[in-house]
Amino acid sequence: MSVLDGPAGTPRGLPERVLFGAAWYPEYTPEPRVEQDLDLMAAASVSVVRVGESVWSTWEPRDGVFSLDWLEPALDGAHERGISVVLGTPTYAVPMWLARKHPEIAGELADGRRMRWGGRQEVDFTHPAFRFHAERVVRAVVGRYAAHPAVTGFQVDNEPGLHLLHNPAVVQAFVDDLRATYGDVDALNEAWGLTYWSHRLSRWADLWSPHGNAQPQYDLAWRAFQCRLTTEFISWQAGIVRELATAAGRDDQFVTTCVSYSRQAVDEREVFDDLDVAAGNPYYAMQDGLAVPSPEESPAQGWTTSGTWSLVHTADRMRASKQAPFLVTETNAGPIGGSSVNLPAWDGQWRQVAWQLVARGARMVEYWHWHTLHTGTETYWGGVLPHDQRPGRVYEQVAQLGAELARAGSTVAGLRPDADVGLLVSVPSQHGLAFQPPTPAGGGSGWSDVDERAHDRLVEVWARGVFDAALSARVVHDRQLLPPGGPGVDPGELARELPVLLVPALYVAPDALLDLLAAYAEAGGHLVLGPRSAYADELARARREVKPARLAAAAGVSYQEFSNLTGPLPLTAAAGAPALPAGASATTWVDCLRPEGAEVLAGYEHPHFGRFAAITSARHGAGRVTVVGAVPDPGTVAALAGRFAAPVLGGDRQDAAARRWGGPEAVRVSSATAPDGTRVHVVHDWSWQPCEVVAPVALRDLLSGERVGAGERLRLGAWDVRVLAQE
Repeated sequence: MSVLDGPAGTPRGLPERVLFGAAWYPEYTPEPRVEQDLDLMAAASVSVVRVGESVWSTWEPRDGVFSLDWLEPALDGAHERGISVVLGTPTYAVPMWLARKHPEIAGELADGRRMRWGGRQEVDFTHPAFRFHAERVVRAVVGRYAAHPAVTGFQVDNEPGLHLLHNPAVVQAFVDDLRATYGDVDALNEAWGLTYWSHRLSRWADLWSPHGNAQPQYDLAWRAFQCRLTTEFISWQAGIVRELATAAGRDDQFVTTCVSYSRQAVDEREVFDDLDVAAGNPYYAMQDGLAVPSPEESPAQGWTTSGTWSLVHTADRMRASKQAPFLVTETNAGPIGGSSVNLPAWDGQWRQVAWQLVARGARMVEYWHWHTLHTGTETYWGGVLPHDQRPGRVYEQVAQLGAELARAGSTVAGLRPDADVGLLVSVPSQHGLAFQPPTPAGGGSGWSDVDERAHDRLVEVWARGVFDAALSARVVHDRQLLPPGGPGVDPGELARELPVLLVPALYVAPDALLDLLAAYAEAGGHLVLGPRSAYADELARARREVKPARLAAAAGVSYQEFSNLTGPLPLTAAAGAPALPAGASATTWVDCLRPEGAEVLAGYEHPHFGRFAAITSARHGAGRVTVVGAVPDPGTVAALAGRFAAPVLGGDRQDAAARRWGGPEAVRVSSATAPDGTRVHVVHDWSWQPCEVVAPVALRDLLSGERVGAGERLRLGAWDVRVLAQE
């Protein structure tokens, strides 16, 4: 049993196979076609659909007047064909009659404006009037269908946490939360350093509004509070759903929500604490956005990502939410975004992406959505069926994939992916660095900038480097190493499970976590620290200790200064140190490291920065602490990742080409272990060039049945994938 693994076994409601399907909205179609759609789904080996989460005004067209029977033919037809149903609650899109009758439930933005109606999620979901109506519709819908034999699970709400709510009642609830935490204003004054700019409070009523806040400690607490509001809202709905399911005599249905991992007011770990399984919506750039190798400068990441490395990293984040297999509740069926973004996938890419997600632990792959819409905001967000509603190329590609997943069966359900290195992420650091980012956001001056992705960008440097080195990472949350109020993981067990731990952006951290990281290295782990790590405490206060705080002695290095970079800064290997790739450089940021016993591995070619070390490494107990005091270019990060992992890899995997099974740069191998112990290898060719790889062991193709002996060659076509079980 892993020291980090979450719930073992298959969550209730999930079969011993990978569910495959789409969000399906028969109520959106211009004419009735339920039977026709279901027949097409059955022919495509669809095994699950998600329904009902977007149409509160259809469920309840007028206040207290419900229309609930319209979905029954769809559920009956799905059940007749063996298709499971995930029923959504419609609370993220408020009907206009409710907005008209209760305008006070509108959410308020940071600038004081009320959100205008006409989109979605414009609501203060803490407001009692909203809660009354939300509970009533949830009870009506779930009460009507919880007993239906097709319903295998529930999705409460949809992509929660879009906005930070600034409504007066929310602000007052925040004050109450602070009062419960600190007791009195003197304690808060001391903790937040409110002597600064004359912000000391004499009573709780003095606390200023978050609308104009410029203090980082306030912002950190405010963001954490907003995330707790979202978590409470989702848990509240989950409790209602479970109550109704139990009353219907069902104890075999899962409850989840779907998370967009770019949302600012959702804690991607905490929100799933009361849910049965994690679920998320990975959207990605198709066509050449999936080419490997990726361009040196990848497009900006956000709610949609670009680069195969980022798709893998998103899947690893979804798995990390509960450290267990997860569900993909939405992903690309075709072009995504608005009418000006039309980039449908090349042939084979649907298969590639789905199998990549399954290889990282997905137990369900569900497209958004079945029909391309004929009206509304998302008219040009491509579905499995195009606007003419006739099966075409997308349907054919999806049907091939559905048949493959059915053929592979239980062997690929709930895979536990291999992990060559650990990659630490931190929601508190995400919040802290959003408010005080290390680099200017959007070309700003850097003063009072807010950059929601500052933490993620620093983490992604290493996520990409690991992928480019043909390695696999296990994403781990800081609070999974040290749960709030509980004992941390055993450092020795952590070192045995993850012999290399990359820590690139742990800006906000309590003493105990930094001490645990030092103990991890002492117990035999290789701790790799990147910029902004071990700088601030749990309240985002700059630490008074020598940096990296509480780790400088173990690392044998310290620094006082740091600097932004306006252009690439060449890196050079120290005498006797391993060579760096041609053109190695630091980008965007450097910590000015001064060795104090550590071995210098690299420095800078520069008249000023040349006096400082760029990369150092030191023994600490049975392990090692390496400090990478810069944000290196992608090629250098890949080289470093391979170097750090090499000592703990098997001899046959120390070379990156061997990790690609002798294939070209476009080949990647994702290896995992099935619940029954079977070793599964998913081999991709992310390019237009067909190629061959060499099987390192005897294999059986789970899709074709072909057997391949150790040392034999396997062929991959353009944009191809092979799914192989070890014999």
